Amino acid sequence: MSNPGTGRVLLAVNAFHPQRWHELLSAEREVVLERNTDTDASITYAVVWKQKPNLLAGLPNLKVIFSVGAGVDHIVEDATIPADVPVVRVVAEDLTRHMVEYVVWRVLDHHRQGRQYREQQRLRAWHDIDQRNADDVSVGIMGFGHLGRAAASALMALGFRINGWARSAREMEGVTTYAGDAGLVPFLNATDILVVLLPLTKATTGIIDYKLLKELRRRNALGGSVLVNAGRGRLQKEADILRALDDGTLKEASLDVFEIEPLPKTSPLWSHPKVFVTPHAAATSDAEHLVPVMLGQMAAYERGEELENLIDREAGY
Repeated sequence: MSNPGTGRVLLAVNAFHPQRWHELLSAEREVVLERNTDTDASITYAVVWKQKPNLLAGLPNLKVIFSVGAGVDHIVEDATIPADVPVVRVVAEDLTRHMVEYVVWRVLDHHRQGRQYREQQRLRAWHDIDQRNADDVSVGIMGFGHLGRAAASALMALGFRINGWARSAREMEGVTTYAGDAGLVPFLNATDILVVLLPLTKATTGIIDYKLLKELRRRNALGGSVLVNAGRGRLQKEADILRALDDGTLKEASLDVFEIEPLPKTSPLWSHPKVFVTPHAAATSDAEHLVPVMLGQMAAYERGEELENLIDREAGY
């Protein structure tokens, strides 16, 4: 691999305040927020999140693109990005820990009947609700990559039975794993709480629909099936989720991501008594933790080492 040099870094992080990212990257690199020209040869790296179309076209010396979030659909869907430039999905312990915390929080809240107790508090009602052991409950993690496996480890430590599903086979000790189209329905049939951590691709867009939710196990220790989506908003069909909640197919749902963000104030999800809403906050990208990882990758690349956590542009993740 040829040495790419130490050219400038183009920073384009829409939906994030760029100041801290700029300050931390600037400690080791020259950083710019704008290109010099339509064909800016000075830019070697790009650090992006939901960048504008065409921003990364016409950069003849662009060597690597870094996504500051776990999702990379904003890059994969941009047809103007050069096909031969590698794209790195940043994996950092801080980002993983935040996602695991969110998943454990929501699974425990549903498991320990949090919604019912909040309603009892509102009514000033003093009634004990039957609580089942964690090993009576199966949590199915849909999307069994780095984040999915980390969440599985934390939930297993609490005693939950874990199922994992991915497009291709991914084994993990203590987890019942399923793969591909053939494994999807058996996975759902064995799952009480469905945790969605899938990437957004052409194949996964709209995958969380009424037909899929109907396959979840409803006769269980929880008294119904539960959905937790902390992946991407366009994985789900919100009209189908509402239908499933209203007809009893779903008992409850925790949603951190939505088809349109911010979630419109007119959305019935805001006021639905069986829905817990958070504003895409499960695992916020933190410059303090992610920038050192990126700078380390840049330095390693310039030493001729292989890039880590490369995405497969064909697969979309």
